[in-house]
Amino acid sequence: MKRTPLYETHQQLGAKLIEFGGWEMPVQYTSIVDEHLAVRQAAGLFDISHMGEILIKGPAAESFLNRTLTNDIRKLSAGQGQYTLCCNENGGVIDDLYAYRLGKDEYLLIINASRIEDDAAWLQKQLNGFAHRAQMTLQNVSDTTGALAVQGPRVVKFIDSCFPGPSRGGTAVAKVSDLQKNQVGQFKFHGQRIWVSRTGYTGEDGFEVVTPGEVIAAVWKTVQEAGQPHGLKPAGLGARDTLRTEVCYPLYGHELDDHTTPIEAGLGFFVTLDKGDFVGRAKLAAQKAKGVPKKLVAFRMTDKSAPPRPHYSIWTTGSQGAKIGEVVSGTQSPSLNLGIGMGYVPPESAKAQTPIEIEIRGKRAPALVVPKPIYRKAD
Repeated sequence: MKRTPLYETHQQLGAKLIEFGGWEMPVQYTSIVDEHLAVRQAAGLFDISHMGEILIKGPAAESFLNRTLTNDIRKLSAGQGQYTLCCNENGGVIDDLYAYRLGKDEYLLIINASRIEDDAAWLQKQLNGFAHRAQMTLQNVSDTTGALAVQGPRVVKFIDSCFPGPSRGGTAVAKVSDLQKNQVGQFKFHGQRIWVSRTGYTGEDGFEVVTPGEVIAAVWKTVQEAGQPHGLKPAGLGARDTLRTEVCYPLYGHELDDHTTPIEAGLGFFVTLDKGDFVGRAKLAAQKAKGVPKKLVAFRMTDKSAPPRPHYSIWTTGSQGAKIGEVVSGTQSPSLNLGIGMGYVPPESAKAQTPIEIEIRGKRAPALVVPKPIYRKAD
């Protein structure tokens, strides 16, 4: 298994390590519930160095990315990022990712850990057939890059002390906390160029930091020490999964795969059909116009039961109930203290407040389709 530059840090912190996408990663340090609630109420620190990073540079980079990704890269000024997807010709999702415009002709793609090799190969294939390939470069820098996420409502109280001073690239700000949602800035840390963005995967305010691999351990230590007085705790993949499920953020291999389209997954907002041609556009346009055979729904259990889990069957209610779909993500929500999940069902069963049943350990338990996100912060 691969290990991130923070592997020894996780061992020192007593993390329980598991295999995830070919990586040996911390699933928890104390408990999933403890770490989850720390993120919701204070702050959590995550190793995301297993994620992939691809740098694309050159005057043809914008045109190339607009032909390969679903969102409109032209919307980004230098220092901005957007969620987007790359699809195959049938509209199936190859990966979902974040694209940042670091400068006029420089872009950073943050891709899923389990998809690094596949994404890099697919992008290279697209580049080989791109008419203006001589005017750009594509570089997979995943092996030399580290990253972490610091998430939660109290992060703004200490983030500026971790990376003091104004930005030196990307969005121009006097301090890190001046970054707005989806903005990215370049800062200096131990003499190295690092990028800090106001993004995350938890539904909370927070920041993600991308650095050269050799300084990520020092960055982690700096953030951990600055955050501890504010309630920060290291958090593993277990809390990362319960947090993202509560706010209905997709995970590749669960909500998304190469046989499922962004339209079916409810991600049509990130598909810009009027920007010109891109890979998968024809199928996605047809689905937008004619409808989809399945829809991703969120649900919550309405009675006491064991938590729903991926691959559990979804049924219509009653003695004549029929199997209509499958759970793709399911867990016990630490914030709501009940079972929640997401799954695919036919469009006629996708309306909010539709009663359904989840087959759990051979018995069907009642549940209700609910609007996304399942968890909403109190005002």
